[in-house]
Amino acid sequence: MTTVTFLTEESRIIGFDAIGHSGWSEAGSDIVCAAITSAVRLVDATINTVMGLCASVKVNEKDGSIAFRLPGGLAPTAESTCQNVMTGLMVFLAELHDEYPENIEVMEA
Repeated sequence: MTTVTFLTEESRIIGFDAIGHSGWSEAGSDIVCAAITSAVRLVDATINTVMGLCASVKVNEKDGSIAFRLPGGLAPTAESTCQNVMTGLMVFLAELHDEYPENIEVMEA
């Protein structure tokens, strides 16, 4: 199972940790894992490449984990956009959980 934990400070999403393989199918044909990975990569590309921010992204392929942290001290417009992107990721993954409850768990901490 993949567990995605969104980290918050007050009402601000500051990042997330995703760990584990979904187990829906074997590696290379696991559609749940592919959906999670694609969504996370889209967030990374949007925040780091398109917006030019310096969010921290740490990937450990051995245990299938990704740690993503937004930078602090963002300008109001960048902060708002990042919060919308992160909230969109949370909603998408929660909907994926509704479809595949045995393969992905979404939590807030």
